[in-house]
Amino acid sequence: MRKKRGKYNPFVMLPRKTLNSDEWKNLSPSAKLVYISIKKNFNGSNNGKISFKYSESDFAPATTSKALKELIENGWIEKTQHGGLFRYFCLYKLTGLYEDIR
Repeated sequence: MRKKRGKYNPFVMLPRKTLNSDEWKNLSPSAKLVYISIKKNFNGSNNGKISFKYSESDFAPATTSKALKELIENGWIEKTQHGGLFRYFCLYKLTGLYEDIR
């Protein structure tokens, strides 16, 4: 049976340059995992409209909030829309400061 060309399983790419950078190494483990969770929702054309719910994180809400603040303060992401408890989700943008975002 032949595999179909051009059909790959979904993945999140983190370039070696990013993984070897001091900025990445200085992030907390929770911030790294939250960044990967946000980046998995990026489809190439929704930057600035990437939704991320606290339920997508494996951490407690307080830890997730701290990780998000760390990512924002260090320039990895930007919050483009503030969400609420019942109506909207927070939306984020990958800044591409430490890696090439297309």
